[in-house]
Amino acid sequence: MKLGIMQPYFFPYLGHFALIASTDAWVVFDITQYTPKTWMNRNRVLHPKEGWNYISVPLSNSSISITTSEARVLNLAETRRSVLGKLSHYRNKAPYYRAVEGLVQAAMADNTNDRLTHLNARGLQVVCDYLGLPFNYRICSELSLSLPEKLPAGGWAPAICSALGASGYVNPVGGRELFDATDFASRNISLEFLSFEHFEYGTGPYQFESGLSILDVLMWNSPQTVVDALRAGTTLLAQ
Repeated sequence: MKLGIMQPYFFPYLGHFALIASTDAWVVFDITQYTPKTWMNRNRVLHPKEGWNYISVPLSNSSISITTSEARVLNLAETRRSVLGKLSHYRNKAPYYRAVEGLVQAAMADNTNDRLTHLNARGLQVVCDYLGLPFNYRICSELSLSLPEKLPAGGWAPAICSALGASGYVNPVGGRELFDATDFASRNISLEFLSFEHFEYGTGPYQFESGLSILDVLMWNSPQTVVDALRAGTTLLAQ
């Protein structure tokens, strides 16, 4: 089993899904300190005039004194209205607007759970379902794993991989310096890094902006085009 472990990001950029597509199983990593104003509760889409603007998830308890698993959405219905409102300028311009609108509605349909972790995991799930990507995920805070305390940033992945019986781990190449290959080798776990090539696509009357939310990518591209871009742009590098 090749494992991916990432924090719960809000409709993240395309490279995040390249990582999902390169793994067999996924852990939503939500057991460490929450960091406000990160990709966990916001992302970027095209601005109706120029550049980009944020779509965001206001929290009722945004603070560095909580763990990510404890972060709570302030008002899910209002968040849904706000996000859809900021996407509305794509209507009649982006060919897949209605499909993306449906994805947002589906991700935010469960009003019984206000955990940010669950909202973001649902966002990943609906996008993966739409693209036909297998997404076998578990939420770290719900696994009751016996892990050492106060691990360094690069120590969580080998410990979680070992606890779950993973044979391999894949991380974005940008985090390469965090990890000590011997930590994985001593546990018989292979270590790979994913490099994802920039994907540029047409955005109708707007100027293209790179690194936006997956929602922008899906507005302008068919599911097959996106999957093809994931395959073409992914390179796995051994440690």
